[in-house]
Amino acid sequence: MTRTLAILIVLALAVSCNRVKNEPERLAVAQAGDRVLYFDQIPAVLVTPDMNETDSISAVKSYIRRWARKELMSMRAEENLTAEYKDEVNRQLAEMRNNLLIYQYQQQMIIQKMDTTVTDNEMENYYVSNLSTFSLTTNLVKALFIKIPLTTADIEKVRKLYKSSVPEEMGELEDYCNKFALRYDDYNDAWIPFTQLLMEVPLESENQEQWLARNSAVELRDDKFAYFIVIREYRLRNSVAPFEYIKGQVKTIILNNRRNDFLQKLEDGIYNEAVSNSTLKVF
Repeated sequence: MTRTLAILIVLALAVSCNRVKNEPERLAVAQAGDRVLYFDQIPAVLVTPDMNETDSISAVKSYIRRWARKELMSMRAEENLTAEYKDEVNRQLAEMRNNLLIYQYQQQMIIQKMDTTVTDNEMENYYVSNLSTFSLTTNLVKALFIKIPLTTADIEKVRKLYKSSVPEEMGELEDYCNKFALRYDDYNDAWIPFTQLLMEVPLESENQEQWLARNSAVELRDDKFAYFIVIREYRLRNSVAPFEYIKGQVKTIILNNRRNDFLQKLEDGIYNEAVSNSTLKVF
């Protein structure tokens, strides 16, 4: 038996020596009017392993007090609310129940019957057909970034090789940086926000667009590190976002549109069926 369970049982026995008549298998720990709180309804997570026995019992008692206050307030409200307010409560409860039933049924049908496969061809076609909706709000770059201590031996090798596009020289640079650099990122040739790169280097650019237009490869330094940046490609804000950068967003849009269509057809089908078999009658 766990310590938590033992504490809860002791407390339950202290609070209730008798079982509720209509619930012979369940141990009651509190009763407010005809409303009963049972031992198995007290969350075990109230008592954590790092709590001592006094704190554990206090936590459980506090839960019981909160339950009692809530139930007593509910009872008093039910006794004193006017018929008009009670009708409004019942109306809202009925509406919430209907909405919850509909939502759960929709989710079940989506899981069972909706096609969630989205091909690359579908995404590319949607992207091409809706280019104007995919405008960038930030500048993007494909970049190589190196951060290396100024005290590193033969740092001139980086300075010589980091601008190169020759495969052999790029491999030599990678081998060197894997040994000595604190950072060596080509971001897997993926688009990243330029601001993400700026956070890594001692550079403040008030006009990012001008900086990108004027710089393709730069070396920066502070008192401890040298930073090497190669901008392979860039896309400016307000231009069309690259497909690779928003591929996930395109997929989400397609699935959302497909979901909306599916749910509309589901609702239409149920409505038309009810009309045809006279389940629905409008007077």
